[in-house]
Amino acid sequence: MADQEKDRILEHSYDGIQEYDNPMPRWWVIMFWATIVFAIGYALNIRSLGVGNGAGRIADYESEMATFRAAHPEPVAPDPAALLAAVADADEVREGQAVFTKNCVACHGPDGGGIIGPNLTDDFWIHGGKIEEIGATVTAGVLAKGMPPWGKILKPKELEEVIAYVWTLHGTTPAKPKAAEGTLAPR
Repeated sequence: MADQEKDRILEHSYDGIQEYDNPMPRWWVIMFWATIVFAIGYALNIRSLGVGNGAGRIADYESEMATFRAAHPEPVAPDPAALLAAVADADEVREGQAVFTKNCVACHGPDGGGIIGPNLTDDFWIHGGKIEEIGATVTAGVLAKGMPPWGKILKPKELEEVIAYVWTLHGTTPAKPKAAEGTLAPR
């Protein structure tokens, strides 16, 4: 008798096809409604049940992000006095040239004359030509122009050396210099 009710044919037909009235299994219906209840609770940020700190998923996320930011602070540009000392040390400038060759040549050219990036040898600078301004630009990058934040990529010593090398490029004569960009910023 139960099989006859379960396999009851519905009273309608479409294009000569008749349909059985087979309801979904009870366990499936329960799981369906349970997922809807869970989704509503999740969307309303109901406090977690013994997971995390119990403040809800958004508060848990903010707490984890604060912990990450504390463990990984934003890089700071090197001290201008340390940069000027690095400029005076020929070994550090040479190491900076190696870092420049490895990371910066694709945009600024091997002699700093500029390809995609600006010319680093003239008196015109987009973000300032003082050593602390160059340090800040290299450290923080200029994402709008495609320059990555090298302070997050390079080690602090490498960052200092490459800034010192860029500083020494001023006044050199590149083979094919790019036209001046930015404003006149003599040293």
